[in-house]
Amino acid sequence: MGKIVQLSKNVINQIAAGEVIERPFSVVKELVENSIDAGASKISVETANDCRDLRVADNGSGIMPDDILLAFSKHATSKIKCSEDLFDIHTMGFRGEALASIISISKLTCMTRTADFDYGTKVECRDSEVKQTQTGCAVGTIMEIKDLFFNLPARLKFLKSAKTEFSYINEFMQSIALARPDIAFELKNNGKSVLKTTGQGELIQTVKELFTDEVSKHLKEVLKTDSLSGLKISGFVSTPDYTRASKKDYYMFVNSRLVKCPVFQKAIDTAYKNLTGNSRYPFIILNLELPASEVDVNVHPSKKEVRYKNPNQIFNFIHSALDSALKSAPERESNKIFTSSYSPLKTIQGEMTEDSQKNDTVLVDINEPLTGIFSPKEQIENKKEEKHRLHIITPEKPIQPKFIETPNFKQEDTIIGQYKKTYILIERENGLEIVDQHIAEERYIYEQLKKTKNIDCQILFISDVLEVSPSDKELLEQNSDKLSKFGYEIDFLSENEVIFRKVPQVLSKISPKEILADILENMSGDINNIEEQILITTSCKAVVKANTYLNLYQMEEIIRNWRTCENPQTCPHGRPIAKFFEHKDLAKFFQRNK
Repeated sequence: MGKIVQLSKNVINQIAAGEVIERPFSVVKELVENSIDAGASKISVETANDCRDLRVADNGSGIMPDDILLAFSKHATSKIKCSEDLFDIHTMGFRGEALASIISISKLTCMTRTADFDYGTKVECRDSEVKQTQTGCAVGTIMEIKDLFFNLPARLKFLKSAKTEFSYINEFMQSIALARPDIAFELKNNGKSVLKTTGQGELIQTVKELFTDEVSKHLKEVLKTDSLSGLKISGFVSTPDYTRASKKDYYMFVNSRLVKCPVFQKAIDTAYKNLTGNSRYPFIILNLELPASEVDVNVHPSKKEVRYKNPNQIFNFIHSALDSALKSAPERESNKIFTSSYSPLKTIQGEMTEDSQKNDTVLVDINEPLTGIFSPKEQIENKKEEKHRLHIITPEKPIQPKFIETPNFKQEDTIIGQYKKTYILIERENGLEIVDQHIAEERYIYEQLKKTKNIDCQILFISDVLEVSPSDKELLEQNSDKLSKFGYEIDFLSENEVIFRKVPQVLSKISPKEILADILENMSGDINNIEEQILITTSCKAVVKANTYLNLYQMEEIIRNWRTCENPQTCPHGRPIAKFFEHKDLAKFFQRNK
């Protein structure tokens, strides 16, 4: 007698179930996605018995009586007809494996009815055997699963605690509710409601229902469309000062399908680079819409992995959308702004026109980088260099500090003073803002340096000879071109001695030894991002330090410049710059609400 035998239908389904149904969460996912495909506007999920008893009910289109037996058969589906349809998927499910897998490892009862019939259909499934009878029920479908994995004791041993298994279900329900804010979802555990959304169709409302109002206050809307390529991305991302300790709150969807996508994730990480601190991550809810023919969702049974025809295009599209959303400065019709003749400091690259000299008014291009940074009391004469000209006009009349009019400046801002010689206190119309003077100016200088093509240098006629290790010397030699790009010129005197010939003008008053130590520390820490680290080091060393007294004029200048930053929430290291306290919260604390 031969050794090869034909496996039974139930065993075949159990083998397949191992790929499709890993744990209770998998059952909920498959059934909820079927409900969405059925056009449901309300979906309810209930769990009990350590998540081994599940109930999923919807008000969708239901299943026709003639189709009900076939629906529980292997590879039977209404969502695709031929192989070509696999490249044009518009539904959450399409393989026709879920129901056949579920009934092979559980005791399932289904009640369903379509609007075309006055009666419903009840189906009872045991060991892949299906029995059908008529019953009364509302339009829609109810799936009840009992004793999940009752005939697979080995699988039960691998399940985690009931609390952990339910957390997987809860996370999925949160995700699917964010993907479909137009559907009302409810999740109950042992009769207690854990999650509920109203399905109003507004994503921000769903965020408030699932999380808190506090989360929604820190979100920026993302919306970008490319009609030529058929790409659209929408959703919300948190400001850089509102972060999490993990990427758990990365809700990434492709055509409303929750995915784990390296391209998507890389675009997010790149956009937030130097905006968040180490091991801090933003709160992300983004849905990428693209033609079904441009993405393959038939990669893995879980359908979480996707492949794009043009991943580079997708990366650039997502990154540019996030970059635009994170830049707080609104788009301007013109890049020119006028400043009053009595502004504290007026700079412009290039020659001044006769008209501007007569009117004591300077036309400033806010997209052009500043060529120098000066303390307010410094007396500076007009200086011409070979490649750059910097004109500084100081009025003969006494200067009265006054802010430059910019789209980001708040006229109602009033600087109260300085706290601990580190923080600037600002009275605003609706509250109190506390700004860290060092990192606010650091963000401004960083952005200015990043925009500057040619950084002004200061030649050092006298510079200390600095000792370095052989490895540090090699690192400096290998990156001398990058250092030169940002205004540093280093001569190598010997195997362990170097000397600075030039440094960026903004660092002319900083000790070369201190500059070199910071450069080497940052370059050694991130070899793949050396240019960025040089830039961060330069901006950090160039600005006012904590525990430094500032007069009102200096504080106004820091705040004025900081208000014009594209990303004013955090410094290049990812630290938050400001903290705002609403007046109503302060009044509530002091019981002044009446």
